[in-house]
Amino acid sequence: MSSSRPSAYTALQAASSLLLYQTVLDSDLGDAFLELLQTLYEAEYDPQANQLLCLQAYGRWFHGLALHQQSWPAYLLAQIQVADNPFSRQAQRHPLAALPEALVQAARHDLALLEQLAGYDSAKLSEWVQAIAQTPEPPLVWRSPDSSPPTWPTQTPWADDLPALAAIYQRHGIGLFAQYSTVHWYGEFVGIETPDPVRLEQLVGYDDQKAQLQQNTEFLLQGFPALNALLYGSRGSGKSSLVKALVNHYRPAGLRLVEVNKSELASLPLIVERLRELPQKFIIFVDDLSFEESEAEYKALKVVLEGSSTARPQNVVVYATSNRRHLIREFFGDRPRPQDGDEIHAWDTVQEKLSFSDRFGLTLTFEPADQTTYLQIVQHLAHQANLAIAPEALEYRALQWATRHNGRSGRTARQFIDFVQAELATQAQ
Repeated sequence: MSSSRPSAYTALQAASSLLLYQTVLDSDLGDAFLELLQTLYEAEYDPQANQLLCLQAYGRWFHGLALHQQSWPAYLLAQIQVADNPFSRQAQRHPLAALPEALVQAARHDLALLEQLAGYDSAKLSEWVQAIAQTPEPPLVWRSPDSSPPTWPTQTPWADDLPALAAIYQRHGIGLFAQYSTVHWYGEFVGIETPDPVRLEQLVGYDDQKAQLQQNTEFLLQGFPALNALLYGSRGSGKSSLVKALVNHYRPAGLRLVEVNKSELASLPLIVERLRELPQKFIIFVDDLSFEESEAEYKALKVVLEGSSTARPQNVVVYATSNRRHLIREFFGDRPRPQDGDEIHAWDTVQEKLSFSDRFGLTLTFEPADQTTYLQIVQHLAHQANLAIAPEALEYRALQWATRHNGRSGRTARQFIDFVQAELATQAQ
């Protein structure tokens, strides 16, 4: 067992010597790995007292690998590619040759150590634990379902492939926005683990609106001026789904979605400044937008739409959806009468309300679906779901469903198809 101590100690020494990439091990799985190494190291002094501790520590590490469904080397590689540290922050914004030499050397140093730690995989640690715990068989080795080759490194040693890693940071960013395509603002950015998986090819109807918004989004991705967009119209017409489908489609090109509730609109200037220097392109998404007269949140949105003394960032647009063409509610009582003497320029106030939606450079209207469009959506979704039902019967039932439920819309069609799919699956059991 004399060979266990230097090996475990060497691994602990490597982990302790990281200069920039400490966050790679700053997780439940990283903690379990370090705890296992520490237990193996301490077992050299008192093997009998630490036999059970070694088995327990190995179990916690195995449990973590199973949760992540990754091998230990694959986990380390994934963490390296999203690591937020002084090197990755600089590398995502500047060419590698422009970075301080000390920072580049520190990154190479850490990558060499992390490659060394990747060699302490489940098979090797299982052998060490068996030697300490004196079990008849080694603990079960985690066999990873890893199938696709990693995007990095393309060569070994890892330190020699630093330019490729820097290119990944420049293309995909780091930290939260490298891990998630969609985040929500709750006073800070919070990643959404399971965003809506809707795809562009699933959306039927409103082809002109879809083409215009897709073109505008491509302008954003290509670095050209893109317009803020207002999608307004009937409920269930797919306005929100279209925005989310664009992000799913263009995520590989660096598109990200930041969802902001109406109650958080006061934070919009702060959000925009946080995004300004990042390499990705961002859609700030405000769903179901409208304001009461007494609500002042629209003023923060107005600042972002119109700009202020700070130049508008080229990597951010605002896409909002609403059921109202005029986002601020106006009443007949708002309209000035000759006898009113409260406000000399009352019509200016009315015009400000009515023109607020005009501050979006692109306004797309989603009219209620007619019967032809509704049935087209139903047939398209049924084809995607491979429903074994005659088209005539499907259309008859779809029209009945629309009458009895929420009327003709894409949302109603989706709900109908989900119901029929579940119904047929139940009957087949």
